[in-house]
This record gives sequence, structure tokens and C-alpha cells, in this order.
Amino acid sequence: MPKAVKSAFDPKLFLAKVGDGKAILKFDKNQVVFSQGDAADAVFYIQKGRIKVTVISEQGKEAVVGILEPGQFFGEGCLNGHALRISTTVAMEQCVVTSIAKSAMLATLKSEPKFSELFMEYLLGRNSRIEEDLIDQLFNSSEKRLARLLLLLANFGKDGAPQPITTQVSQETLAEMIGTTRSRVSFFMNKFRKLGFISYNGKIEVHSSLLNAVLYDKPEIVRDD
Repeated sequence: MPKAVKSAFDPKLFLAKVGDGKAILKFDKNQVVFSQGDAADAVFYIQKGRIKVTVISEQGKEAVVGILEPGQFFGEGCLNGHALRISTTVAMEQCVVTSIAKSAMLATLKSEPKFSELFMEYLLGRNSRIEEDLIDQLFNSSEKRLARLLLLLANFGKDGAPQPITTQVSQETLAEMIGTTRSRVSFFMNKFRKLGFISYNGKIEVHSSLLNAVLYDKPEIVRDD
């Protein structure tokens, strides 16, 4: 009799199911996943919802350093020797997250090439994003930084049509992420709306005209600093 063919490993299925060293966790809006200074012993994968990443300085100042979406990992610093969490992660809406114990994560990375490929793709993408963010902070005005952030939150540049920004992101959070004040963000948001770049209808909708203004440096978006 012919041998049974072993089923191919499916990374997305692996991440979606409970298993050895894995758990599926649900978080309500504003619920903390882990806090800065907690023991780092697991990696997390977002199935649904968005996660806000914040860091608190020794002086007590808090800064938002990222907003993570479905399909992204976080907490992977534990694989690189970090014994404690260096940031705090909070659910911005109802979230479904896969928790993978450090030992289970390392074992799967070693034994499953497809999972290693998926994780490597994430790491490379995150590294590129960090480089782009640094360039953005160094060379772009706060107005263009806000425009880029809105485009990223609306998933411009990814497969498929842009999505409305359904997650409630306050102007204070936007200001922290681009390194400016809430009043400047309010001014730019009103300006973008008047120019037809964005619209409000219970949620922020970003139009392709904003992307064109950023790409082609149209005069509507000018340097303010």
C-alpha cells in the first residue's frame, strides 16, 4: 500500500490553533497584553485587532512607538536575550492574539522552514519600516509625517483597496507617533479634510489624493518646520 502523504505545515494554521506551548488570548479595548518590565517569555501574533506599543522613559514620559495590525508579531525580543519587556502593549480594540511560549517558538523556527520564512519576512519588513520611520523623522515635516502615518494606518501600499481607519486613534496618539503637538495634528487634519484628502464618517477615510500629494510633493502639503 502506498505511504500516506504527510500533510504540509501551514504557518497560518499553526498560529490560529491552540497547541503545545500556544494559547489563543482575547483582549478587550484598553487591556494590557504585557507591561514594560514584565518577564519576557513569549512571542505574540495578532489574529484580530490592533495593538498599541508604548515606552516610558526614566523621567516618566510616555511615547507611542508603534501600532501593530493583524498578521504581525510582537514581543519577539525574548528570542534575542531580553529577559524583561522593554515596552508596554495595549489593545486598541477587541483583539485576538496567539501567545507562543519562547521554547515552542524556538523549536518551531528550527523544525519548520515555512514558519521560519514567515517570521523572517516579518522581521525584514519591520526593519524596513524602522528605517523608513527614521528617515521620515529626520527629513520630513510634521505635516508629511502625519500624512504618511494616516496612509500606513489605512493600509495604502498593500494588496487590496485602502481600508477605513476603524480603530479610534486619538490626536494625542498621532502627535506622539510623529513627534509634534496635538494642536498641530488638529490643524493638519482639518486641512487634509478641507483639501479632500480625508473624510470623517464615524471613522477616518483616507483618499488616494493624499498619497498623490505625498508622492509628488504637491504644493498643498508644505513644510511647516
